[in-house]
Amino acid sequence: MVRKIIKIDEDKCDGCGLCVSACHEGAIGLVGKKAKLLRDDYCDGLGNCLPVCPTDAISFEEREALAYDEAAVKAKEDGEPETLACGCPGTHSKSLDRELDREKECEPAHHGHAAAATQLRQWPVQIKLVPANAPYFKNANLLVAADCCAYAYGDFHGKFMKNKITLIGCPKLDEGDYSEKLTAILKQNEIKSVTVVRMEVPCCGGIENAVVTALKNCGKMIPWQVAVISTDGGILEN
Repeated sequence: MVRKIIKIDEDKCDGCGLCVSACHEGAIGLVGKKAKLLRDDYCDGLGNCLPVCPTDAISFEEREALAYDEAAVKAKEDGEPETLACGCPGTHSKSLDRELDREKECEPAHHGHAAAATQLRQWPVQIKLVPANAPYFKNANLLVAADCCAYAYGDFHGKFMKNKITLIGCPKLDEGDYSEKLTAILKQNEIKSVTVVRMEVPCCGGIENAVVTALKNCGKMIPWQVAVISTDGGILEN
């Protein structure tokens, strides 16, 4: 059938991912660091993604396309398992109920050491993959961390992740700036606090700078703090 559907200009797209977050139906994804319309039948043609695009890379067009499948979109929103068109089911957003995991804290010791319980409360955790409007952001204490920190600091889960929604990234290896995505998260949700955990190396300052920029641009007064982890696993600032 011929109907109105979005069109993405890849030459203009900078891969910020804001359109992915704005698309409640999950029709858009990042492929090769460019936004792609993954499924015609998930696009309702209403264009919630248009106003959030900072480069005007998204427009409407009339073309032959599959009909909007409202039932399939609703099933996905209700949590039924799905393999995404980009081939990565690991990008499916979900909350993790840690109340159900309390029994794990009582697991028997292994070789004399007590089993440590994970404090992860949601999935995904990568800043560029997490939807800005995910329900687990409601009234959340947010942890934004450089991904090396969890390896350098032994009690990262217990010290920093407990009772927080965790976002990770590496400003040296990831292309683009995190500040736009973080700004969208802070603007669209009631965030109670922000904790930044970074390594002492200079390049890791990028993740702190992105949070500071987002805090300035979100128009809200949100308490925040920074912890710096040394390369030998200690805490330099807290």
